[in-house]
Amino acid sequence: MSGPELTRLGVVLSDRGSRYAVSGAPVRSRAEVDAVLAALKADRSYGRATHNTWAVRLSATGALKADDGESGAGMVILRMLERAGLEDHLVIVTRWYGGKKLGGDRFRRVQDAVRAYLEQTGLSDG
Repeated sequence: MSGPELTRLGVVLSDRGSRYAVSGAPVRSRAEVDAVLAALKADRSYGRATHNTWAVRLSATGALKADDGESGAGMVILRMLERAGLEDHLVIVTRWYGGKKLGGDRFRRVQDAVRAYLEQTGLSDG
């Protein structure tokens, strides 16, 4: 696939059986967002994940996000991108449900995954 380069960190944490992975790519349009999501989901493991939540702040058109059934998770990612001042970079948090509800802790795990991505890719100030 030509287009944005997808960075996959793989599974970065687990909590009560649920596994979280984080991925991302530089993007400049909704079409590029869709292309990155399609490329990620082409991997059967990611395509069959319980949730692929994501957010991006596009300099040209504004913020986009999707919860993919994990209510509120897209907004958590978006807020972290805003705090980091990061634009034109899509961040996707993937969850494979492990059989136990995490309640509010699921938002902390999403934050942990985004933080790991920003730190490991050098997109965070600290």
